[in-house]
Amino acid sequence: MDIKCWGSRGSIPVSGDEYVKYGGDTTCIEITAKTGETIIVDAGTGLRRLGKSLIERDITKYYLIFTHAHWDHIMGIAFFRPFLFKKVEVIIQDRKFSGINTHDVFKKVLEQPFFPITLKDFNADIKFEKRLNNKFNIGSVAIETIPVSHFGGGLGYKFIEDGKSFVFFTDNELGFDHSGSRGYDAHLKFVKNADLLFHDGEYTKEEYKRKINWGHSSIPQVLAFAVKAKVKKLGLFHLNQDRTDRQMDKIVNKCKIELKKSNSTIDCFAVPCNFEITL
Repeated sequence: MDIKCWGSRGSIPVSGDEYVKYGGDTTCIEITAKTGETIIVDAGTGLRRLGKSLIERDITKYYLIFTHAHWDHIMGIAFFRPFLFKKVEVIIQDRKFSGINTHDVFKKVLEQPFFPITLKDFNADIKFEKRLNNKFNIGSVAIETIPVSHFGGGLGYKFIEDGKSFVFFTDNELGFDHSGSRGYDAHLKFVKNADLLFHDGEYTKEEYKRKINWGHSSIPQVLAFAVKAKVKKLGLFHLNQDRTDRQMDKIVNKCKIELKKSNSTIDCFAVPCNFEITL
């Protein structure tokens, strides 16, 4: 599978010279199956750029699934240009978010006074499917889900193809169990031996002391978790909105030193916009 990150920033998009390397767009991941299917995970502001790219590549069918429906994961919906074209088919995961189904989430985003057009104004063939839940397949990619620890709930995903696995755990608090979470041990089992893990790395150790119960992890917690899970590559995700490129580089360097001290061979990095990898 081919994986590309179109946005890894947490909470709110940012811009400026100090955010060039890692980018300012919020969560959006594109996965391309060996059989050609396009899978989109989350509709943060990165979805805008992805939409333009899909049009340029003349790709007209996609599957859209969600970790959860907080603003930074749905901000891009209204600006996804492929929704405007009749030839486009979008199959969207149908599930509940705090009692509201996906269709109604879209309706709320696309209504006045928040936006001038509605879901009915889109020309694309948009379908909401319940089958895109729990365990399911999209083309050659097998997908598994698990409830994560986040305020209001959320899902973690495992994407498996040809024996390789990519686990996506944005917005997950390792130091606190929110309602609905499966808990640390279940998460550890789910992630075990993953070839690639993207995990919430919102806070430093000191920041987390003031943010317990906010739904995000500290970077030392993530490192310890990745070592226990024996993952091969670790990408720090949901980058703090105030974290500059220089600060993030320093954090990554410190992580590499800590992993070396523990004799770990994990390849650790912070996930930038436009990051690409093939598993």
